[in-house]
Amino acid sequence: MTKQERAAFLYATIVAMGGFVFGIDAAIISGTVNFISQEFGLTDAQLGMAVSAPGLGVLVALPFMGWVCNGLGRKKGLLIIAALYLISAVWSALAPSLWHLVAARFLGGLAFTSIALASMYIGEIAPPRWRGKFVSMTQINIVVGLSAAYFINYLILQATKSGASWVHALAIDRFTWRWMLGSEILPALVWFVLLFVVPESPYWLVFANRIEEAKKSLLRIMPSEQIAPHLAEMQDSLRKTGQDSATLAQLKLIFGRPMRIIFVIAITIAIAQQSTGINAILFYAPTVIEQLGIGTDAAFMQSVWIGLTSVVFTIAGLLLVDRLGRRPLILWGMAWIIASLLACWYGFSTARYVVTEQAITELVRIPDAGRLQAIVGVEYKTDIAFKAAVKAAIGEKDARDHASLLLQKCARMKAVLIFAGILSFIAAFHFSVGPVMWVLFSEIFPIAVRGVAIPFFTLITSFTSWLVQYFFPTQLATMGASNTFLFYAITVTIGLVIMMRYLIETKNMSLEQVQIVLTPKS
Repeated sequence: MTKQERAAFLYATIVAMGGFVFGIDAAIISGTVNFISQEFGLTDAQLGMAVSAPGLGVLVALPFMGWVCNGLGRKKGLLIIAALYLISAVWSALAPSLWHLVAARFLGGLAFTSIALASMYIGEIAPPRWRGKFVSMTQINIVVGLSAAYFINYLILQATKSGASWVHALAIDRFTWRWMLGSEILPALVWFVLLFVVPESPYWLVFANRIEEAKKSLLRIMPSEQIAPHLAEMQDSLRKTGQDSATLAQLKLIFGRPMRIIFVIAITIAIAQQSTGINAILFYAPTVIEQLGIGTDAAFMQSVWIGLTSVVFTIAGLLLVDRLGRRPLILWGMAWIIASLLACWYGFSTARYVVTEQAITELVRIPDAGRLQAIVGVEYKTDIAFKAAVKAAIGEKDARDHASLLLQKCARMKAVLIFAGILSFIAAFHFSVGPVMWVLFSEIFPIAVRGVAIPFFTLITSFTSWLVQYFFPTQLATMGASNTFLFYAITVTIGLVIMMRYLIETKNMSLEQVQIVLTPKS
């Protein structure tokens, strides 16, 4: 790397740290699900609301992101986002009720726009030959944050069982879920402080007609002799697509015929990425793994494996995105995802659930477990039927509070196949559509509409993500685990067919060259 490329790498690294904060914010809730359900007496719908609140927050924030990006600039937008993460983390940890928790997480969801804005900023400062790797750094930080969240949850859970005096002194055993949520405070604060180091995006400065400042910004990330021709390219691209900063005018361009191919690629990948069900698996990881009947403690530990798999395969994708290209990673990755989801579907569809006399003697934590005698020896072919029978036998509250234990003692399934399918799915996602979607978003849109286009299509993927998160508990309760995984596989298959038709290769192209390929000549 040259001196300027190292500087660009530093700025990209700092901005990509927002992905780490996002990862912790998104996944830390997974360890609190059972705790908050019991403390606040939550229904499936209320639990879905608490977990998916950030998804709703980002839906509210994204329509305003274009104005922030174009009106205030990329750097100020990032600083606002970092502040929102920090406030949300403190409020979540101190939340006295469900509605305070929902409101705090909703506020944090406003900051989830960090992923789109980070991809935009990094794509604008990265040298073409490094752009794929630099933009993918955000995804690496996301999965490192996810892994950290799972590990933090596991360590806190283990600490509560240690009996150590310091655990009691810090009230970790009494306020377990609050300590989990509060673990986000420090990384959010560090990111906020470091953002003051990065310069403003030269692309935004050109967009704002602040050419001299754009030159100074470019001097920090590229050799001086390249600045004049690069500025000319940016200004030429801006002239060709127009410089109307009105959001509606930019949306009109996005929906216009010249950008038809770009629109199809963007909306397909935006929907397909989240229709995989990735956030249902990540945000409810222990809950998902408890369906395998391995118990709560084991589920938390297996969640750590999910995090580690995410990190390893995201790094692999990062190393190969500029070598293999965007198209192969997307297409083969989606095929891999489909195969993994079908493995999970098969594993759950062949599962059987039986309450035995031995199981009843081992269910000592359930008050009056003898109430289950009415269903002893009955074989249930679906988790839905089993859970309904248990609920009828011991009541809704006990069935909910002891769901993990009941599955552990009564489920008979191909647990190794299912868990391997989940890990394979996680690997495929983070190797392909997870990071590469943001690479595509950072390079396929013209400079004149980028400030609105990236937030708009992030809004689409965020809305899809919110739907997945909100309805996942209900899907498990009404469709069952097997049909839920089959549903995800079908939606990804539709996306794969469309992407095979329209997705083109963009590796090693400048942003201006990408526009020439994707938009027809006038």
